Amino acid sequence: MIDDISLNILKILQQKARIPNVEVARQVGMAPSAVLERIRKLEKMGYIDGYEVRLNPERFGKSQVAFIQVHTSGKTEGQGLVKTLSGLPQVQEIHYVAGKDSYLLKVRETDTQALGRLIRERIAPIKGVTGTTTTIVMNTFKETARIPIDDQDLIR
Repeated sequence: MIDDISLNILKILQQKARIPNVEVARQVGMAPSAVLERIRKLEKMGYIDGYEVRLNPERFGKSQVAFIQVHTSGKTEGQGLVKTLSGLPQVQEIHYVAGKDSYLLKVRETDTQALGRLIRERIAPIKGVTGTTTTIVMNTFKETARIPIDDQDLIR
């Protein structure tokens, strides 16, 4: 069960995961030890999956983003394909999508040449892959991993 206070803690942590526990406690009107206990409980309950640092991709020469639709034969063992794709560090997201048997990948590379090599040498040869369709991102205006939550999202 999650209440208003826990929901507020989650909102605060989504905004700034490194916020000091004392500051979270001040914002929700609780003792720091009680807030820490709630955070640990939220982690155990699966509301918090982990904590990550967001790096600036341009600083690492990884500013080329693309979405690749990977078409499969339909006879593909999905878990094997997903496991192989998950092992590629350039692949940031993998989604199985409705329609023709396919997966949608979000990938990040250095440039279009590297992207082409990734597709030709690492993705296309995977057993069961019958083709790909690539959409190259020209500009990204918003990118977030935050989940939109509000008071109506309380789970009782």
